[in-house]
Amino acid sequence: MAETLISYTDVEIRQQELCVLEDVNLEFRAGEFVYLTGKVGSGKTSLLKTFYAELDISSGQAQVLGYDMRRIKRKQVPLLRRKLGIVFQDFQLLTDRSVFDNLDFVLRATGWKRANDRRDRIDEVLKLVGMSNKGYKFPNELSGGEQQRIVIARAMLNSPRIILADEPTGNLDVDTGRAITALLHKISSDGSLVVMTTHNRLLLNEFPGRMFRCEEHRLEEFNELGE
Repeated sequence: MAETLISYTDVEIRQQELCVLEDVNLEFRAGEFVYLTGKVGSGKTSLLKTFYAELDISSGQAQVLGYDMRRIKRKQVPLLRRKLGIVFQDFQLLTDRSVFDNLDFVLRATGWKRANDRRDRIDEVLKLVGMSNKGYKFPNELSGGEQQRIVIARAMLNSPRIILADEPTGNLDVDTGRAITALLHKISSDGSLVVMTTHNRLLLNEFPGRMFRCEEHRLEEFNELGE
């Protein structure tokens, strides 16, 4: 059985004293593709934020990559985040530098000293996302789908065990969204855990995965899209 990377037992998540989710029980393993669905404000993004220590957990037991998320120290948070790849809906690329320099910035910030090693790794991840010939371009010269591929490449730089994708297709047209989901699905089949929030139920049909719904402060797994 694949290794458990995220485990929550009886977890409660609050924001500004309001309960967002309660009685959260989940176990996510390496190589799984997990969808989080639910209405805006139902807690999907809040749950993702607890995985990378952006939002505290109020009660319960929570482990992410071996870290106790109730007791994680501030100095440990960067170490945890280096093992995670995060894909945002709004890209968050640095607009004043090329694709290559965006990726190089991340590698230098996470301790890659040798320029040759950084160049080789950047070449690898750009090839992985089908963007080998785009390193010299600036973000504003790329389409939305191309920018999202670069964001996924950035998330993959440090070979993370977990990819967290928050509405990665939300700003994209249908076909581009399908291509981005297919890419994330492939990453999960190669052994990473991918957790993706989405409103797009068509993707759930086309790219199978475990499905969870945030609703009325609860997280429930479901199997049938007709529910």
